[in-house]
Amino acid sequence: MSDAPLSLTGVVRRFRTGDGTLEVLRGADLTLQAGEIVALVAPSGAGKSTLLHIAGLLEKPDEGVVRVAGRSTAEMSEAERTTARGGAIGFVYQFHHLLPEFSALENVVMPQMIMGKAKGVAEARARTLLTQLGLGQRLSHRPARLSGGEQQRVAIARALANEPAVLLADEPTGNLDAGTADVVFGELLALVRGHRTAALVATHNPELAARMDRTVTLREGRIVAA
Repeated sequence: MSDAPLSLTGVVRRFRTGDGTLEVLRGADLTLQAGEIVALVAPSGAGKSTLLHIAGLLEKPDEGVVRVAGRSTAEMSEAERTTARGGAIGFVYQFHHLLPEFSALENVVMPQMIMGKAKGVAEARARTLLTQLGLGQRLSHRPARLSGGEQQRVAIARALANEPAVLLADEPTGNLDAGTADVVFGELLALVRGHRTAALVATHNPELAARMDRTVTLREGRIVAA
């Protein structure tokens, strides 16, 4: 559908190498609907990171069309792409990348204020998200005083702070022990589904993939059902 939160059509991405050209994506097609959580499971080197970077507007495809909320990103200026990355798209990585000098609350407030929200509104949103993630008593704690699972919960709240249409996650629980990963991922799923966010989650964990709505993989540069 043209108004899907994210759609990739015929996406091609090439890289120059010493021996010529390496074509990582060769006509990748993918559409995410609102509230749909899709697992991306593929071997290392298959192009998962490249696909996520293109979907997140961090790279441009050599060919093909990327649409966010129905709009072709090829029509966007660099300023508009930056705004889309900050507002329409949320990112969660394997490592939390929190700002160490700021509290949990401040880490979630900051991206909202960058997008123009008033401080009071941003703080209310941050408190709500962090409380939903079980961190209501840890709002003033800096990352060094939080466990690994708590830090990743803050990163999830930060990614969802601006109510993005699309969430892109790259091994979001890959740096956590199995028990903590299971709990944190369950909380991530609940928040994403509750907000009707479309999500693409790269993971090597088949148990986590099984909890999502469907699983896709990359085969010879194209996206196929796993």
